[in-house]
Amino acid sequence: MSAEPTIFVVDDDEAVGRALASAGKLLGSPVRTFTSAQSFLDVYERDQPGCLVLDIKMPGMTGLELQRALADANLNIPVVMISGHADVRIAVEAMTLGALTLLEKPFRLEELLTHVRRALEKDRTGRAARQHAADADARLAALTPKEREVLDLIASGKTNREMADALGLSVRAVEDRRARLMKKVDAKSVAELVKLLTARES
Repeated sequence: MSAEPTIFVVDDDEAVGRALASAGKLLGSPVRTFTSAQSFLDVYERDQPGCLVLDIKMPGMTGLELQRALADANLNIPVVMISGHADVRIAVEAMTLGALTLLEKPFRLEELLTHVRRALEKDRTGRAARQHAADADARLAALTPKEREVLDLIASGKTNREMADALGLSVRAVEDRRARLMKKVDAKSVAELVKLLTARES
């Protein structure tokens, strides 16, 4: 599997696939072309960064059906739909399924490049956010239930005295728990702690 962001093109028209490969050359990204939705599904790996340029009307599994299959498998790859047969209903369904846009054939190469560039950037930021959330989950998972109680009270803006009253503890005991949890999650300030919680929830 390549870690380099790849432009995947799924279109049963091989000539279109070859033409779309020039988009990758202009963007400096590798392009992999597939003439059927199933052939793409057979090789695509969850961790492969990139975006998908997908034709709607194909023999066998259609582009919309591939979009549904990706969603059902929780595969998050930005999709740029292309079609020579789009109507309002299809466009709405494609966008509802998460497509970033739908381009009608024939389209200008520059127009495609703009959308592919955006799709690659969306994939990059989305992967970074998911990795950040996973890191936050791992750090917060190290807390004990009692430390978690203190964390929840810190997040709600309580002072040490208010936390002590709420938990039936001394202020010193709250300070000790607070210091332990801050060390465990490697947070130097309440602001860092809040950012950690926000990353987990985003």
